[in-house]
Amino acid sequence: MLIAHASDLHLGRDAATDRAARQLAIALEDAAVGVTLVTGDVTHRGRTAELDRFEACFARLRAHHRVVVVPGNHDRLSEDAGARLMSGVRVDVESRPGLHVVRLDSTAPHNRRLLSAHGLLTAADVEGVIAGVDAAPEGALSVVMLHHHLMPLPPDGLGERLASALGWPNAEELALGGALLERLRGRCDLVLHGHRHVPSELVLGADTARPLRVLNAGSTTELGRVRILSARGGRLGQDGWLELDGGDSRPIAPAWVGVAA
Repeated sequence: MLIAHASDLHLGRDAATDRAARQLAIALEDAAVGVTLVTGDVTHRGRTAELDRFEACFARLRAHHRVVVVPGNHDRLSEDAGARLMSGVRVDVESRPGLHVVRLDSTAPHNRRLLSAHGLLTAADVEGVIAGVDAAPEGALSVVMLHHHLMPLPPDGLGERLASALGWPNAEELALGGALLERLRGRCDLVLHGHRHVPSELVLGADTARPLRVLNAGSTTELGRVRILSARGGRLGQDGWLELDGGDSRPIAPAWVGVAA
């Protein structure tokens, strides 16, 4: 099974971004990727027309149930396109042969404001995620996907550096993120998120029988590349990056990689 992790597409930002999103869908089809997990900020301003554009780009993949999405803070702006991505529940489960995905909506009402980008993770959310992970069939790869980051990450832009310097919360990790990761150790294989536009990776319990990889996709449309993971029998294999046509030449190595005991 090939799994793509895409994020922060920001359709509607400009013509180049929309073109990159179309190239992404074509590349995923050509590479026979089994499922694409999109960790939020599908739209740039939360407009329904932007979400319609995303659904049109990925129509063939969606028709074969090969796309799974959670909303991001940008999806909650304006017309709240995020309500179409995940409405009425904070935690949901999508399970298929060999793959068990727990979707977490880490957005909140304050995300209707552009400058309030920080997410929300409640104690009830944590319990819901753990219950969802514990329901995974034996032998399935277990994945948790959400938009906001769970652990501190270096700022990846001037706006985030300014917010950090001023003590604003919009660049911070989820308050209960560390606690959730501790609960997921030994239970889960992957935590996938976006929000920060530069890729990063953290490995928890690297020397254990079931290490937990925490991956930030970065902004797929900005990078011109998407991370592809392989899985077989509930185990992760090799992974790498799939180039999109017209992708830029910036390095794709994560800006920050961490390993924790």
